[in-house]
Amino acid sequence: MTNFPHLATRLFNVPIAILPHKAEIVMAALADRFGIAQLFREDGTALALADGGARAFLGEFDDGEPARYRPYDVAEGVARIPVEGTLVHKLGTLHPFSGMTGYDGIRALLSMALGDDEVRAIMLDIDSPGGEVAGCFDLCDAIYGARGRKPIWSVLTESAYSAAYAIASATDRIIVPRTGGTGSVGVICMHVDMSQALSRAGIDVTLIQYGARKADGNEFNPLSKDALRRFQADVDAMGEIFVRTVARNRDLKTAAVRDTEAGTFLGADGVDIGFADAVMAPDEAFASLLEELG
Repeated sequence: MTNFPHLATRLFNVPIAILPHKAEIVMAALADRFGIAQLFREDGTALALADGGARAFLGEFDDGEPARYRPYDVAEGVARIPVEGTLVHKLGTLHPFSGMTGYDGIRALLSMALGDDEVRAIMLDIDSPGGEVAGCFDLCDAIYGARGRKPIWSVLTESAYSAAYAIASATDRIIVPRTGGTGSVGVICMHVDMSQALSRAGIDVTLIQYGARKADGNEFNPLSKDALRRFQADVDAMGEIFVRTVARNRDLKTAAVRDTEAGTFLGADGVDIGFADAVMAPDEAFASLLEELG
């Protein structure tokens, strides 16, 4: 319960106005998040849980029927996978948490939705400034490789920048709202030099190392020219992977993507350069996807 204290205070030890069977469904779905292994009704009968947590679908189901649980929302046969906040390589959860979304969670949800017979299409609901390079391009390749199995659309709510745009570019179609943005196809690395601040504070830091380059990039010494050249080469290599990935995904010339110089593009400007396919509000984009499904 330590991860969900606010939600717990809204559910436990306070009066709530809800039908009893609806309360059972809510609690069955949230049991794993609260660390609850078993739930009991007032008459002492156990409420069915499975796999250490929720397998209840938040909707109506008949007593005696196995509950259907999906870790993603499905509407009209379209599975929605949220891609929100800062993107990280390994978050260890399927859903966005504490302002972050993990590539591991996106990959797992995508795999499950592709194998779900009741899912006709997949919609990535993206609103992210980007995040870690680690794991990003492998995920992009997995999404790109899944094209053709089921329609995969990116609906931006509001923007997809940098790593988030890399993910969006791997899908079949990108829809951006007029106030949303795309782009920032580039890589950045920040070095902090604390040496002068430490000297003014009368603090000396001695690094004892094996290997001439072991301490390159540490914050206690100025960055050497040789280290800067090597770090810049790494950033250039990752940036080139990014550019080539977007060019492949969007069927654009590599030079055209590179020439954007990691710029960002608002709404229709992203469509004009080939970074998005249409400008629509999210609800219109969803309706367009349903229309294509027929």
